[in-house]
Amino acid sequence: MSSAVVTSVLMVITGSINTISTKLADITASKNIEGDTKDFNHPFFQAACMFFGELCCLIVFKLSQLRRSRPPPAERGRLQYVEITSEEHEELTPSHNWSPVIFLLPACCDLTATSLMYIGLGWTYASIFQMLRGSVMIFTGIFSIIFLGRKLGKHQWIGMVVVMAGLALVGVSSVLEPSGGEGAPNPLGGIIVIIIAQLVQATQMVVEEKFLTKYEGIEPLQAVGWEGFWGFLVLSTLLVPMYWIPGTATGGRLENALDAFVQIGNSYVVMAAILGNIVSIGFFNFFGVTVTRTISATTRMVLDSVRTLVIWIFSLVISQSKTKQTTRRTTQHPNNNDTDDDHTTHPTPYATLPLPYPTTVPYP
Repeated sequence: MSSAVVTSVLMVITGSINTISTKLADITASKNIEGDTKDFNHPFFQAACMFFGELCCLIVFKLSQLRRSRPPPAERGRLQYVEITSEEHEELTPSHNWSPVIFLLPACCDLTATSLMYIGLGWTYASIFQMLRGSVMIFTGIFSIIFLGRKLGKHQWIGMVVVMAGLALVGVSSVLEPSGGEGAPNPLGGIIVIIIAQLVQATQMVVEEKFLTKYEGIEPLQAVGWEGFWGFLVLSTLLVPMYWIPGTATGGRLENALDAFVQIGNSYVVMAAILGNIVSIGFFNFFGVTVTRTISATTRMVLDSVRTLVIWIFSLVISQSKTKQTTRRTTQHPNNNDTDDDHTTHPTPYATLPLPYPTTVPYP
């Protein structure tokens, strides 16, 4: 099996874990700073955690670079003379002819897109969210033509049209026949926000491919790490004024990072979901940048859309498992009601990821 195939598969797996862990945190209730039990709704804080996960890639890169720069034990203390020809010098020069500041632009795009997607994910279903993310391949393909001068074949245009038609059906069905419930408080608003986020992310993909092809010496871990550095720096700074801006978060604030830490400390499920988000996003972006460099940004977005199937299967399995448990309880206790303390069963908030259609048996 080629390295490209392995990288692609790992990208899909880690990306699926990231989406699931993010939604898991969103639908998990935890005691907040005011003593009330509410869902973990902190999109900007989650985006900061994502950038921290990417920043860890830079730390790993620096450690590996330090390890590679150290000579073997048998050769330490010896001076070595290495002759470099003019051709080799010309090949090495471009790898150092760049500044980490170039990743500030894609980091800002990533910051904007991620924050919007976390908001959209909180408003709609994880499966709808992942399906609509497929629109990024359309925008990336169009931007690649405009800004990178690429040409798309007829089969690629046909594929983009088919994807566009499928996304339209998904969006319309979720609006006309919403399932309701806490899992999707605003499906239409979530759809609009997610699509806007895909436009911004497509811009990020094209900018990344431009830099990675222009500066061949940039390694994937290095690229992801610097994007994480700038994104974490900018968003961490913005979290301070967000605390004082009026909003819908706890205490009437736009984002309450202090409340986020309190909720994480009061729930092992939220803590595990946030850690899963941090770890998975680092690996996901590393594999994604590797695909962008070795193949193309459009291919990366096509592979990213494959996550839809994984997310859908996971949501379906969890939902059906929950439905069977509910049916079994109803059969065993046919007279059970919410006022019967002897038989009332309170489901855990992380028992299921909401689906874009109603289940046969309502959730208790």
